[in-house]
Amino acid sequence: MSFENDNNVNENSVEDIVSRYRPEVSKLVPYLRWLQENVKVEVASSYSNSDLKSMPFPVYDSNLLAFVKAAQATNLLDRNYVYVYSRNHLNTAKDELLYINDAQITDMDDLAGILSKYILTGMTKGSVWAEGVRNGVLYNVVKKMDDLCRFWEKASDRPLA
Repeated sequence: MSFENDNNVNENSVEDIVSRYRPEVSKLVPYLRWLQENVKVEVASSYSNSDLKSMPFPVYDSNLLAFVKAAQATNLLDRNYVYVYSRNHLNTAKDELLYINDAQITDMDDLAGILSKYILTGMTKGSVWAEGVRNGVLYNVVKKMDDLCRFWEKASDRPLA
């Protein structure tokens, strides 16, 4: 990821994390409703033409493709997402969902790693994007990142007692 600190706040402070992630996460927020509505729904189908004996290929919902394109346009994707999975012992969608549920603002890099796995792997393995929608991981990771940014954005605006 190519996030840079503008030296106005301490590196990796809450303010720094929020300022780096908020603009990127906000690009994905418009898809939250669609992602939530399509948990446990098949958003890709397989097309093949038996007359031509063609190989079947996936046909995706246009909203899914728009979401993937938006995610690809952010600085959230990290090709080193594999380290997030090994460091946090994430092996299944259940592991991912449990991790997402317990994540804090300091875990934003790891949340971006989970998003990265689905978006980047889906570019070569067609079923992964639809799987991420169906199992709820894509919805939950974007929602959690948005919730954390919103909470800490408001917390930093409150005066200290």
